[in-house]
Amino acid sequence: MPADSITLGALGALRAAPSSPPRAQVVLLHGYDMRPEDLEPFSHSLNLPATFYFPRAPLALPGGTRCWWPIDQERRARQIQAGPRDLFQENPPGRAAAREALGGFLDGVRALHPELPLLLGGFSQGGMLSCDVVLCAGQPAAGLILLSSSRIAFDEWQRERARLAGLPVLVSHGTQDTDLAFSAGEALRDFHRNSGAQVTWQPFDGGHEIPLVVWRALRRFVFDLARNSN
Repeated sequence: MPADSITLGALGALRAAPSSPPRAQVVLLHGYDMRPEDLEPFSHSLNLPATFYFPRAPLALPGGTRCWWPIDQERRARQIQAGPRDLFQENPPGRAAAREALGGFLDGVRALHPELPLLLGGFSQGGMLSCDVVLCAGQPAAGLILLSSSRIAFDEWQRERARLAGLPVLVSHGTQDTDLAFSAGEALRDFHRNSGAQVTWQPFDGGHEIPLVVWRALRRFVFDLARNSN
């Protein structure tokens, strides 16, 4: 079924519904300098009994792409020159506003089908915000999907880590990622494991991307949660 457009709270989104009755709702956030249209086509090939929502980040970038919070590109370039980054000490400007906008969107998704589990996640910056809204805004989720992401504002995350206990979490990262270090993905994995989350770890031989092996891991992750919730 082709995707339609929906607005919930302050955010617009693409919504892709399954051909059969949904058994879960999945909210996937795009990364920096991306659009919902970059991820939405994959929801059809996953062939899952879930409704997918791909919200559009509120901040516009040149060329029609979007972001959840701005990035100082000169500073980023200097950091990458020294090697792939781990952002655990970063407190991005606009983080609180992004959390608020996403929280309103998630409230709207839950109101549509309160009986269905809601899985939340995203790629890169979208994954960071997903984890941040669960930890620092207390947004409930049936599972977290963190694709090629990093910890941020880690002192704050540490204080709220009890919220992760028992939560199913999928973490993926490329061993050749030249933007966010593979060690940052491993540290994100370990943080969730040490916080009591049920972590599925999917490393891959690649860069800052979502390859087929990760989409397959995502399919298994969503399918298992949707099946176990009914």
